[in-house]
Amino acid sequence: MSLKERIIDDMKAAMRAKDSERLGTIRLLTAAMKQKEVDDRVELDDTMVIAILDRMLKQRKDSIEAFDKAARQDLADKETAEVKVLQAYLPARLSAAEVAAEVKAIVAELGAKGPGDMGKVMGAVKTRLAGKADMGQVSAAVKAALAG
Repeated sequence: MSLKERIIDDMKAAMRAKDSERLGTIRLLTAAMKQKEVDDRVELDDTMVIAILDRMLKQRKDSIEAFDKAARQDLADKETAEVKVLQAYLPARLSAAEVAAEVKAIVAELGAKGPGDMGKVMGAVKTRLAGKADMGQVSAAVKAALAG
């Protein structure tokens, strides 16, 4: 079963269970998926769905940070609940050590040296680690690998 099918099945289950909070989050996700399909005229695969999930999670985390600064705990709690629902669809994330090892292997494969090759390395890393690691963490690992 593809990730997209699993999300749609979970939406149906949330409707039957009358779980309005979970249902609302899944509906936001399916709307984003449909929008991507319509805009790009493509059928989404798991990698594209994971990219959408990553973008939605980043938005939620930024919102939580802003709500915490504004002392709006009610809104921060709502966003935190959405993060938990969305994270359930992501594959297991790599640890920092695993990310560093992957980045070093890619740098060695490409023969990259110095910060000038950052774009080339990031392109290769994004295709290999998409959905498996936080891209902020990956970017820091690439900078460290190219600096040393």
